[in-house]
Amino acid sequence: MKGSPMLICIPDISGFTEFMSETDFELSSKIIPALLNQIIYTNKIGLKVSEIEGDAVLFFKTGEMPSLQELIEQCRIFYTEFYKELDALREKYKKNKDAASIPEILGLKIILHYGKEIALTKVGNSIKLFGEDLIIAHKLLKNKVRMNEYLLFTEGLTNFYKENNLDDQFDWGSLKQNSTEYEHVGEINYSYINLKPLVKP
Repeated sequence: MKGSPMLICIPDISGFTEFMSETDFELSSKIIPALLNQIIYTNKIGLKVSEIEGDAVLFFKTGEMPSLQELIEQCRIFYTEFYKELDALREKYKKNKDAASIPEILGLKIILHYGKEIALTKVGNSIKLFGEDLIIAHKLLKNKVRMNEYLLFTEGLTNFYKENNLDDQFDWGSLKQNSTEYEHVGEINYSYINLKPLVKP
């Protein structure tokens, strides 16, 4: 199994566990798939779906990479279209007593990582990804960021786009830096920015 460089993008629905436990199953079983579909359908830069993981979509891209500007714009689209769908679903199911809580509980965070060695293999009808860089991307879903909705860039991704000044790419907020220590993989450095200003004044 040979690894190759790869972009990993994981849009992850925050508040998923709370939403599933506090709303009736009939409503949640319609809302979550609709939101995941919205994320998949608003992919404009040729990302491929490896897996849908309950509350997240695992996208990947090999070969020619999008520009940093295109990648950030794609994440902006993921987030703003996610909120349009949240509002549409709240209206659609407004007769359900739990519908009003849909935008209050649910949100979106997005992890971006560029790995130098990730392997692709077919398991059944699915393409599975393997490698330490994939583990890093997944581990970063649990981090030290003290906000529910954000866009996170690993050091691996910012190094790949090192010719661009990451701080100059955003017109809605300021980029912050942090790191988290993980068992077996060590300390991972990352940058992140709050996504809420894109839809919430």
